[in-house]
Amino acid sequence: MQMAMARSSSGLAYPERFYAAASYAGFDRSHNSTTAVSSKFQNDTALLLYALYQQATIGPCNVPKPSSWKAVEQSKWKSWQGLGNMVSTEAMRLFVKILEEDDPSWYSRASNTISESVADTRVNHYSDEPVIENGNSFPETKTISNENGTLVETQDKDVVSEDVGTVAVYDQWIAPPITGQPPKARYEHGAAIVQDKMYIYGGNHNGRYLNDLHVLELRSWAWSKVNFKAENEPQEGQSPAKLTPCAGHSLIPWENKLLSIAGHTKDPSETIQVKVFDLQSCTWSNLKTYGKAPVSRGGQSVTLVGTSLVFFGGQDAKRSLLNDLHILDLETMTWDEIDAIGVPPSPRSDHAAAVHAERYLLIFGGGSHATCFNDLHVLDLQTMEWTRPTPQGEIPTPRAGHAGVTVGESWFIVGGGDNKTGASETVVLNMSTLCWSVVTSVQGRVPLASEGLSLVLSSYNGEDILVSFGGYNGHYSNEVNVLKPSHKSTLQSKIAETPVPDSVSAVHNVTNPTRDVDSEFEGGHEGKIREIVMDNIDQESRKSRGEGTREHLLAALKDEREELLSSLSKEKLQTLHLKQELTDAETRNTDLYKELQSIRGQLAAEQSRCFKLEVDVAELRQKASNYGGTAKRA
Repeated sequence: MQMAMARSSSGLAYPERFYAAASYAGFDRSHNSTTAVSSKFQNDTALLLYALYQQATIGPCNVPKPSSWKAVEQSKWKSWQGLGNMVSTEAMRLFVKILEEDDPSWYSRASNTISESVADTRVNHYSDEPVIENGNSFPETKTISNENGTLVETQDKDVVSEDVGTVAVYDQWIAPPITGQPPKARYEHGAAIVQDKMYIYGGNHNGRYLNDLHVLELRSWAWSKVNFKAENEPQEGQSPAKLTPCAGHSLIPWENKLLSIAGHTKDPSETIQVKVFDLQSCTWSNLKTYGKAPVSRGGQSVTLVGTSLVFFGGQDAKRSLLNDLHILDLETMTWDEIDAIGVPPSPRSDHAAAVHAERYLLIFGGGSHATCFNDLHVLDLQTMEWTRPTPQGEIPTPRAGHAGVTVGESWFIVGGGDNKTGASETVVLNMSTLCWSVVTSVQGRVPLASEGLSLVLSSYNGEDILVSFGGYNGHYSNEVNVLKPSHKSTLQSKIAETPVPDSVSAVHNVTNPTRDVDSEFEGGHEGKIREIVMDNIDQESRKSRGEGTREHLLAALKDEREELLSSLSKEKLQTLHLKQELTDAETRNTDLYKELQSIRGQLAAEQSRCFKLEVDVAELRQKASNYGGTAKRA
């Protein structure tokens, strides 16, 4: 409430609001600017403010890296460089947001000199640096009520007037002004982002499968239909595609192409088909794959991890639910069925999957014929072992047909339902702490509380946006909705962190294409530890030797940990190999035993036949003897 009151009292718009905040924080480009900042804020906050100020007023860091003995300057350089290509407007907004969270009453304390501060600060701004592009901002106070109507809390939001005329608030869904002819309403379609364009392919409408392709230009919010054709002279490893209508498939962007994988069709094939759409030639073709392809299905999850697709679950053409695990190597186009250890998720379809730190595959929810799930499962892609952790926070309700995307270490889940009602909450899972929270909720039977909707991640004016399309909740939808996440929980991961002994290993999360650097360190029991020092150069010089020793110790511990993990993985693989050999040996033993029994039966039959022959021979000899005696008497 105090923060909301402080911000609502500020009538300044951007960029004046940023310059006023920068002046209050102590950034006046004087010799003592850093000392003034560090005296007002804690070290990590001061360093982040410095980096954002440089990014807003100068731009991306292009200065040479300072010498290693200049500890303070090197820390400042790393923080600035860690912001990558963040646009000036985004840096301004984050600067003010961090200042207000750390010092909610800054404006009231600086109000006596605010006009002078703004003027002085703007003098020092580079004349060729762009400021707010085609827009302005003003504060908005939002009241949230609980179910019985009582006031829960008051939050403040930045409302930015975008160049297309939309008003976007953080952590709330809005409908942008759409132009052009939208696709037919549908659900269980495929959606993918390529170069700020959202492609929609296939889906289900009134029980009929579709095979049309549409694109939404996210800069102008204009729909258009893509006219495509089958390839006449396919490349090596490809064949002309028969564009069979489908639903429940997965659409994956890959090297300026779209991969359409699996899905329900009217006349399903025996195994999964992979179709590729070339965005330059606008042609479809079938990709030839090698190895044992999975059986055809729909409602599976397909997750891109590096250059491989991790494929889990779904429902086959006979309505049998599956929980098998396959990997398709996109470089060799080879399928590999994975026999993971541990207890896998129960057979299901229409679940959501995500990858964290390029190593952990997360599976959430989904449904069977009788029920829906809200369980969370994790597969370690290095050891190929399933675990079922116990998440914390506000556990989502059971659901199937939901959609999800990752933004840094946050996994956003939207929509879904339990065949009775749609899920109205947009929830987020912190994949490092495995803690759930609710971002926002919608009311009524709306597309955002539908099954079979799609969700993609893109950017707009330098900020992440979640874009949803379609869905089914009693009627089919072709609506587009947009949410801009506030990144409150992952803001500090913008800076490059200095490792300390309690840290175990660095995890570089690259799941967010609009964030240049998300460097995070996995801690032990203490979690993530940040230590950024800006006190003075003498103190940093005294600590430099100790930091060097700790970095060497960390590197040694990390190497030892990697060796242990590698050894453990090899031992597990060897164990699985030995188990397979034992199974094969037992199978061979069973076959040999059956063969021995068969031979024994044949031998017994031969012995019986030999005995009968011996009896016959004896009888013949007896008859011959009798015949000889009779002849002599005669």
